[in-house]
Order: sequence, then C-alpha cells, then structure tokens
Amino acid sequence: MTHFQLYIDGSFCDGSSGQQMQSLDPSTGQAWATFACASDQDVDRAVAAARRVLDAPEWRDMTQTARGKLLFRLADLIEANAETLGRIETRDSGKLAAETVTQTRYVADYYRYYAGLADKIEGAVLPIDKPDMHVFTRRMPIGVVAAVVPWNAQMFLSATKLGPALAAGCSVVLKASEMAPAPMLEFARLIHEAGFPAGVVSVVTGGAETCAIPLTRHPDVDRIAFTGGTEAARHVVRNSAENFAVTTLELGGKSPILVFEDADLESAANGLIAGNFGASGQSCVAGSRGFVQRPVYERVVALIEERCRELVIGDPQDAATQIGPLCTAAQIERIRATLARAVDQGARIRFGGYGPDRPGNFWAPTLVECPDADIATMQVEMFGPVMSLMPFDTEEEAIALANHSDFGLGSGLFTSNVARAHRVSSRIRSGITWVNTYRAISPIAPFGGFNQSGYGREAGAEAILDYTRTKTTWINTSDKPMANPFVMR
Repeated sequence: MTHFQLYIDGSFCDGSSGQQMQSLDPSTGQAWATFACASDQDVDRAVAAARRVLDAPEWRDMTQTARGKLLFRLADLIEANAETLGRIETRDSGKLAAETVTQTRYVADYYRYYAGLADKIEGAVLPIDKPDMHVFTRRMPIGVVAAVVPWNAQMFLSATKLGPALAAGCSVVLKASEMAPAPMLEFARLIHEAGFPAGVVSVVTGGAETCAIPLTRHPDVDRIAFTGGTEAARHVVRNSAENFAVTTLELGGKSPILVFEDADLESAANGLIAGNFGASGQSCVAGSRGFVQRPVYERVVALIEERCRELVIGDPQDAATQIGPLCTAAQIERIRATLARAVDQGARIRFGGYGPDRPGNFWAPTLVECPDADIATMQVEMFGPVMSLMPFDTEEEAIALANHSDFGLGSGLFTSNVARAHRVSSRIRSGITWVNTYRAISPIAPFGGFNQSGYGREAGAEAILDYTRTKTTWINTSDKPMANPFVMR
C-alpha cells in the first residue's frame, strides 16, 4: 500500500511515536494506504520550526513581491499536478474525480489571487494632531498560524488559509483531518518543490489528543483558522483560551433554498439538485432545506424526481458516475437514524431512503417531504445526499422558514423578480446568498457564516488583513530635546 509521511520543518518523516493509520477507500471499504500520525512532540517540532523561521532572514527579510512569486510557483505546480492530487483525493474520500480534479485545478487561482495581493498590503501615514511627529502604520505578519481543515474540500479550504497567511508573511502548521488526509500529505510535496524555506509550512495529521489539541492550544500559536464541525469548534475555542490566538471558525450549515412561483422551474430544480446531491451532499453549504411556493411545489418535485431517476451511482473514479460513496460508514448510520426519526415525526420519503446493495459507503439520492420545519432532516446537518422539501405560501413565511435554523452559512433563492431577490436576500441570515444559482465560489468573494456556522471570513481581499497586526511607529522630527515629562503645557 502507498504510505504517506508527515512534512515537518522541510523534511518528510514518520511520527515520533511510530503510530500509523490505514486509509480506507470509501467505494470498496478496503484499505488502500497508510499514513503517519503526529504525536504532541511532532506538533511541538512543527510549531517550533514555524516560530524560528519568522525570525530567519530567508523568510523575515524576503520581500513581499518575492513571497508572491513563491505563491505563483506553488499555483503552477498545483495546476500541473491537479490530476494526481484529485485522483488521490477521490481514492481517499470517495468524492467524484470529475469534481476533485476540477476543483484542484481551480484552487491554483486562489494562490494566484493572494500571490498578486502579497505586495499590496499597505500601511498609512497618519495626519497626527501633534507638531513635529511623523506617525505611520504598517501591517506585520500575525505570526504562527494553526490551519485546521476537514476532509471534504481540503484543497479548497487549505487554500483559503494558506494563501493569505503566506502572502502576509506568516508561517503555517496545517493540520489535515485524520479522515482521508492523503491529498494534504501529497500536497506537501508541492510546497517543498515550490521552494518555501524550511519551517514556513508543515503538514501534520493525527487524532485529537495527540495532534489537534496540542496544536490549537500551543503557546506559540498566534492565529487559528479552523474549518469543521460545531462540537469540535467548541473545543478549539476553549483551547484558544490557553494562547489567546486570534480565531476564525468556518463551521457547518443547513442552508435553505427558496423557490418562488415566478422562478424558472428548470433552473430551480437544478439548483436544488446541485445543492443537495452535488459532492453527494458532503458540503457545508449543502442546500438541504428546500422551500417551494405551493402553486409550483408538485411541478418542482416532479422535475427533481425525473432527474434523480437518471443519476448514476458508482465508482467515483469513473467519469460517468454522478453520485459516489460517502467518506465514512458513520455517515451512513447517521443518515439512516435521522431518516427514521423524521418518518416517526410525520415526514414522507418520496424517493430513495436506502443504501444500494453494493460494497462501500453508498447512499441513494433521497427526497424527504416534511410537514413542518422542525422535522429531524430539516434541522440536522446530514452530510449526505438527502433533500428535505416543504411548501410555503407567502414571502414572509419563506423568510421565516429560511431563518428557522441554528446555522447561517449559505442560502439560495430562485425568482424572476429582481426586487424580490434584493428584498428577500437582505433578510436571510446567512453569510452567502445565491440568487438563481447555487454553490458558486471565487477567490475574490468572501466566504463565511452567521450563528453556529462560525465567525470570520475567508477568501476575498480583506482576508489577508486577518493574518496581520497593525504596528504604529512615532518619529519625533524636531531637533529640540524631548520636553520634561513633568512640566505640563
């Protein structure tokens, strides 16, 4: 089997404890690779290297333009190796190769975006209210960054952290999920090849006790950028109390999609399918709460059902496959239990609701019709191909239903009424609203949520400033000696 090592301080290595884990192919349930697990000593070594390099001339004195060129180099390597990285991600996580390869290729543009911003981080000269004083600000790297990413979109989610952090001059310890970490460990080879000084980026993985907790509570970590589940985030926030690290959280979602009767129904059906069955539902912005205005409800359901009958379930490496396996067997059990609860509450499974009779972690696309918004499938983040739908009557009711959630990451609405699009989108409490489309992303557009979907924003120009601190410098330009501090004028 293939073996993946940790990347610490510019070298590939196994963990000091010798612990290894197997990675299972979700499409077969069989082990295909092993990977090294970091111990707390390995985490210490990675953070120490990250701290050391901040004061090392090869990184500290590198111009911002030169840092940008390193990021451009990394972007080119990602693009050139997108097929390899994508195929590894598919083997490890079960996501469709058509998606992983395309997404990896697009991720290169995130690094190019921040490469271009690297020498655009500016300070200011202040019009200070005191004579003979020249006062200016500059943006300094915040320091050592702990970047924690999940398995489901790891090339993308690491880019939104590494890109701005490295452009700002920080150093990063990237912690990959112990579920399907192979793409991140392979990605470390490209970081090495790009020529970043040793210690600027380390890539580790392992369990909570030996890796995640020691990293996020480490006294030399200055910034935590975390993407993951709500429960894990609570631990991260508690850990940050130990080091007072600036923390941003990009967490789960239970995103609503509203379809109004004046919408293009073909487009709306496609949006609901993309929002629920794209990536087999394994997306934090999955639009898994669908609300359709009553006059067109049955027509939309019929369109969805018609399209879903044609979806191909199978090998994620096969270009013809449209629904691949879920990453873990635990997701299947969670879906099964939540669906049973929803049916007990009065929901109706319109189609799907079963795991196909084949090896691997497969679940058939499922549509659940719900009598109200408190049904289990309307409230629980499913992380699988399960869509919940219910009808609504009025615009006010639709807005209330959309906001009836503990989460607030994404949202969508389909309407041909431009005034309604502005009116409704402004009242939905979510960090992102897509109108007449769904799941579009760009390095230029900020990404993040409200409520229990976390705080802080990733991507966009402002994100780079979150990896800096403002330093203010005062220079007395007078030739006269400084005044006696005890003589008040």
